[in-house]
Amino acid sequence: MGRVTQRKRIDSWLSDMDGVLVHEGRPVPGADVFIKKLSESGKKFRVLTNNSIYTQRDLSVRLAAAGLEVPAESIWTSALATAQFLHDQRPGGSAYVIGEAGLTTALHEVGYVLTDLDPDYVVLGETRTYSFTQITRAIRLIEGGARFIATNPDPIGPSTEGSLPACGAVAAMITKATSVEPYFVGKPNPRMMRSALNEIEAHSETTAMIGDRMDTDIVCGMEAGLYTILVLTGVTQRDQIDRFPYRPSLVVDSVADLIELI
Repeated sequence: MGRVTQRKRIDSWLSDMDGVLVHEGRPVPGADVFIKKLSESGKKFRVLTNNSIYTQRDLSVRLAAAGLEVPAESIWTSALATAQFLHDQRPGGSAYVIGEAGLTTALHEVGYVLTDLDPDYVVLGETRTYSFTQITRAIRLIEGGARFIATNPDPIGPSTEGSLPACGAVAAMITKATSVEPYFVGKPNPRMMRSALNEIEAHSETTAMIGDRMDTDIVCGMEAGLYTILVLTGVTQRDQIDRFPYRPSLVVDSVADLIELI
């Protein structure tokens, strides 16, 4: 790990949300101090989430309820990254969307038309109420030539009752029916990090990515050329790290251990 210590200083921060700052709706101890210090430092930062359900404002309010003051504009979601990707690829295009306000709002804001009449894209996001009718419509539109995009590959999401099928699982069903694989925009696609970096005009070599999952946050940060920090307050535990063919730049117990690095 000696080579890593020669790294340039960290000028910008990207942090995953669930498992890093909050856990099951509660703040991770020290996360409030971490965010406050980050805000006061004047360093650029973004809080990232693969969840495409909520808008930036929604998430800011939800974080505030957990005692974390994160301004709406400092949040970057897979919905925003997807909208940015589609705007870059095909400005002013059209899409049939399965998702909630986070995704539909993001697409409206880049000038996309939402329609089920011969759209350029079928865009699959996260929703708590996947409708069989909508999935059937998506399958038929993809069979008719619409390009297939999905916000994130996560197969399941958490709820108080247990696991819920998420975007990746529903995408697999549509792929099975159409033999068409989607392009996933969210983590672990490094585009998610790159788009967040562009938002804050930051450079990969002076930016750190904090995450709790080796298979999304850390691999994504590594592929985007960032300094990667794994916290042990979420999914990946210390004894699992060595199973992966890549390593984080740094492993800490929680974000509370990073306050001194700001």
